[in-house]
Amino acid sequence: MALPTRPSLDSIALMRQWLLLLILAVIAGQVLRLIGMPAADFLGSMLVAIGLGVRGARIRVPARAFKLGQGCIGLLVAHSLSAETLASIAHDWPVMLLATAITVVMSLLVALFLVRYGDLPGSAAAWGLSPGAASAMVALAEDHGADSRVVATMQYVRVVCVVLIGAVVSHALGSEVTSPQIPAGTAALGVTVPANGILTILVLIGSVLIGARFPAGALLVPLLAGSAMQLGGVFIIDLPQWLLCLAYGALGCYVGLRFDRETFDFVVRRLPSMLLSALALIALCALSALFIANLLGKDFLSVYLATSPGGLDSMAIIALDTQADVGLVLAMQTMRLFGVVLIGPYLARQIIRLSR
Repeated sequence: MALPTRPSLDSIALMRQWLLLLILAVIAGQVLRLIGMPAADFLGSMLVAIGLGVRGARIRVPARAFKLGQGCIGLLVAHSLSAETLASIAHDWPVMLLATAITVVMSLLVALFLVRYGDLPGSAAAWGLSPGAASAMVALAEDHGADSRVVATMQYVRVVCVVLIGAVVSHALGSEVTSPQIPAGTAALGVTVPANGILTILVLIGSVLIGARFPAGALLVPLLAGSAMQLGGVFIIDLPQWLLCLAYGALGCYVGLRFDRETFDFVVRRLPSMLLSALALIALCALSALFIANLLGKDFLSVYLATSPGGLDSMAIIALDTQADVGLVLAMQTMRLFGVVLIGPYLARQIIRLSR
């Protein structure tokens, strides 16, 4: 069915667009999940929403839904933190900090190169190449005024490359990546314990309401509050699978529906440079993994996954499937996520300044 592209749409047309978005987003998410794609609900929703946005859809996801989606991501990261993860960070923090700094500096250099020769805005390149959780970087880019549409495209082009290359590297080193498993710390997300589930939702709503007043607060406040409460033994974060699906779907649709024909053409023209920059950053991180593996006395595969510029969730999935050191992967990915969240705005300003 051809989508209406007239500038004015009546209420029935809008309802049909919402229905079409919902149906197609669910189908796309399921298809991507079947082929083992990370963040399938986010990617599927975003791709469908981009298609509708380019065709002239006028529907928009409310900002409050976007903030709640951010909060769910924050709690998801908090749920992956454990005493073992923190102990690993405490024991090897100097080397992990060095690895984090190396990755961030390399992303800065690649972003500068991309801005200079790839004709991309400095702020979008900075957040697009920031090696943190992709959905978190999109949320932060939105909060700091960057074009989240371009950032989301860059982040997920890189995520797809990281996952595919990670599978090839793991197979070459003697481990085969099988069907994706749920990461450590999230195995019970689909099993709802009433008390924990209710407390989780209350913490989500309360922390998002508080955090929405600050830049990136809807992500950071739930992350910090959830971590403190779970590690303090107050309760165990219990995010039902349906809530995570809604969160990823809201984030994906929010970003995707902001695409129009002009933005789509902009991205398509620059896709080769985005792809080249992602591959360059992955290669540089792999080289640094050789050095860091010797310092830590760990196997290369574990350190490669820990330093890869992918999301915490997708790297944990591959680590589990390849029997790598999941604790090391989670620890280094988490440290880098916090580092990028804290210094991301500063890096973005420096890239803009240096690219002028």
